[in-house]
Amino acid sequence: MNTTLFKRLSEKIKLLLHPDPVRDWFTLFTLSLILLAGIIVWNVWAFDTVVNGGAITAVPVSSTPVFNTSSLNTIHTIFATRAAENAKYMAGVYHVTDPSQ
Repeated sequence: MNTTLFKRLSEKIKLLLHPDPVRDWFTLFTLSLILLAGIIVWNVWAFDTVVNGGAITAVPVSSTPVFNTSSLNTIHTIFATRAAENAKYMAGVYHVTDPSQ
């Protein structure tokens, strides 16, 4: 009984492996259409999600940002010093000699 089952199974496999160009092209075309439809559905869904303000990936958990105020104060001091120096140049406190003259 096992030998007849094996023989029938091997014959069916041989029939399936028999080259049939029409069947192969039809299978390829059908799979391509299914894949194209899936891509179109995915892109429409992604576009609709983004247009409505959603996120495609998981929404990151927002946490309160931690700021170092001493760093911000240092930066503010640097920019204030630069602005003061710029004002001195513009007011004529510093005299720049032009070596080309």
